[in-house]
This record gives sequence, C-alpha cells and structure tokens, in this order.
Amino acid sequence: MAPVESKSTSTRSSVVLTPVDVPKASDVLARELRERILSGELTEGTALPAERELVKQTQMSRATVREALRILEVQNLVRVRAGRAGGAFVQRPTTKSMASSVTLMIRGQKIKLADLMETREALEPFCAELAARNRTDDDLAVLDKANKDIADPDADLPAFLQANLDWHVGVAMAGHNELLIGFMTALSHAIYTGTENAAFVDNDVRAVTQRAHKSITTAIRSGDSEAAARRMRRHVHSYAKAALAMDERDAISVDD
Repeated sequence: MAPVESKSTSTRSSVVLTPVDVPKASDVLARELRERILSGELTEGTALPAERELVKQTQMSRATVREALRILEVQNLVRVRAGRAGGAFVQRPTTKSMASSVTLMIRGQKIKLADLMETREALEPFCAELAARNRTDDDLAVLDKANKDIADPDADLPAFLQANLDWHVGVAMAGHNELLIGFMTALSHAIYTGTENAAFVDNDVRAVTQRAHKSITTAIRSGDSEAAARRMRRHVHSYAKAALAMDERDAISVDD
C-alpha cells in the first residue's frame, strides 16, 4: 500500500517563490549618502570620511565604498580631489549638472533638430516673460553685451553663434528659474551645434536676429512681459522655420 502524503507536506510543496532582487551593497551605500545630501543633512562642501574610515564605519569592502563614491560622483553629488588635502566632498545639484544630463540625453537619443526647435518654441517665450518680470541690471548688461557682439560686422560664424547662445542663455538666466536655466542652457548649446551652417547664417539672418534680439531686450528692460513673450515666440518660430528648411537631418551631434 503506497504511503499517504500528509496535508502539511502537500501544502509546503505547493508554495512557489520568485527570485529576490537583492541590491548591490554599493547601491545601498550610495542611496543612503544621496538621501542625506539631498535632504540637507550633509551640506555643500562637507568632507566625507576617508575611504578607510568609511570601510570601518559601514563594514563594507573597500571596492564597495569606492564604487558607491563613483556613483555619487557621476551624479554630481560629490567631487573627488586628489592629494594630501583631498577626498570626497559634498556638492549639491546645480544648473550645470542638469544641463550636462540633458545634453547627454540629446546626444544619446539622437534628438532631432526639429524636436529641439519645437521645445525651444514651447519654453523660451515663457523665459522671456519671466525675464521681463525678474531681470536685474546685471542681467540686462549680459543681454546688451551679447547684442553688441551679435551686431559686430567682423564676427565670424563661431563668434556670431556664441553671441547668439550667450543672449538666449542670458534671457533664461534673467528669469531666475533654476530649472529653466539648466534646460535652456543644454537646449541652446544643442541648437548652436545644429545651426552651425554658414549657408544658413548669412548676412540677412544675422540682421534679422540682431533686430529681433534688440526688440525682445527692449521689452525685457521695460518690464513688458506680454510683449517679451510675443516677440520671442515670433522670433524663435521664424528662426526654426528657416533653419529647418536648410537642414533636413534627422538628428544632430552635440559636442561636449
């Protein structure tokens, strides 16, 4: 006679477990430090314990501690300095680190020039509106300097495009919105690269750009947010339409 399987044995054998995803020790340490940095518990410039001390405190291997610090360095949350006075120091996220991340996405995803132009049309009129509300004398000085450089008849193509870039970033900075500054910095650099075309940026385009920028700057200076947004919308739309008519590339290559 065959043995009868007990109810408890049958119940145990019917239980099915799925693989458990256990995070790497370096990810756990990096996450803990990241939260303490972002919460403000570890302030800007704070020196983290030396590598040997971190190993002792966490009971993790030196390789794990090094990997955790590398993760935070890539995320721009710590900077590592060499030398006797070196080590890992806390830094908070900045518009520069945000711009760098957006630039990497543009390059990695091979974002189309048309998409970049559409994004600028969506954002930059509001940047101009904010600039008219929030600009300071120093902000206006940046825009005036860029306008002067744009109007320079002896400027070569790179000099003109750099002045154009300085003006557009200057408008975003005059709005004093950190997210928009970071995003517009990356976007403007990408469009700089995408429109570096002497056949497009001829004397007529330069003259139109010069007039548009001066008109928008006047509205920003006078605090007329409605006019600043309206003029910027017209300017970026016209510029995009002309640039895309000259360039049918699916994507652009953005330099570091």
